[in-house]
Amino acid sequence: MDLNTIKPDNTVDTSGLSCPMPLLKTKKALKSMGSGQILEILGTDPGSKNDIPDFGAKNGNTFLGMVDGDNGVTRYYIRKN
Repeated sequence: MDLNTIKPDNTVDTSGLSCPMPLLKTKKALKSMGSGQILEILGTDPGSKNDIPDFGAKNGNTFLGMVDGDNGVTRYYIRKN
């Protein structure tokens, strides 16, 4: 799957927020989504590079990957299962 062409169903912007807020906003967004939908998380917190993939691989969801942007924002993708 090419993460640069993925079309997310929902996007959560956590840029400028620090732990634990990016993870809490991710959890909240996934609760409102349907099975098979893809969530994109935008973040700048270095701790999210560990937290988001770990969380995305739990609870039956699938962490699809992350892409570092030139502007310091990392994009994470999780498919809700």
